[in-house]
Amino acid sequence: MFRSFLPILSIQRGTVSVHDLKPITALGGTDPRVDTVGSVTLTENPGLALASVAARMGREAACKDHLKSVIGAVPGPGECQLNDPEAGFWMSPDMWMVGAPFDTHEDLASQLKKRFGDTASVTEQTDGWCCFDLRGAGMENVMERLCPINMRAMQTGQAQRTSIDHLGCFVLRRDPADWVRILGPRSSAASLHHALLTAMQSVA
Repeated sequence: MFRSFLPILSIQRGTVSVHDLKPITALGGTDPRVDTVGSVTLTENPGLALASVAARMGREAACKDHLKSVIGAVPGPGECQLNDPEAGFWMSPDMWMVGAPFDTHEDLASQLKKRFGDTASVTEQTDGWCCFDLRGAGMENVMERLCPINMRAMQTGQAQRTSIDHLGCFVLRRDPADWVRILGPRSSAASLHHALLTAMQSVA
């Protein structure tokens, strides 16, 4: 479920060895962190496998056909396709991010490479991103303090790239309407979490 590992050290006769690697989340815990402030809940989501798909020159149409067969549609700018189990959103011209449950798609990038063949360049992205789900009736108030996205106008199935606390992030409006998913750089997971939690506390 988690991709990073915390080594457990064993000391025997003056030597130190590593064994029994223990999985940890992006925030360094053994379980996903959940914070509730007022009516809004922030949940760390370590169970998401990610891979980017970039169409190769001259193979754009074939790539889009494969993408549609995987997630049900080809998202355009500002769009995300919410499907089960795979979903995806537009990143840049002829490039998309595809996501799926990690428990069943640990090798998502490999699966997509087999599907797309030479029509696209597929890159493993799971360990590059952290994921937080923000849910609750006050979610829009929280997001207004974090980024310039007009959350009240943003519809379910839309995605935008923005900056949160100087971090490049993707914001996906999920269903139901009080649910937004935030993807940010995994190396800055603690900073992003702090920014989100601080904004939640400011509107409580």
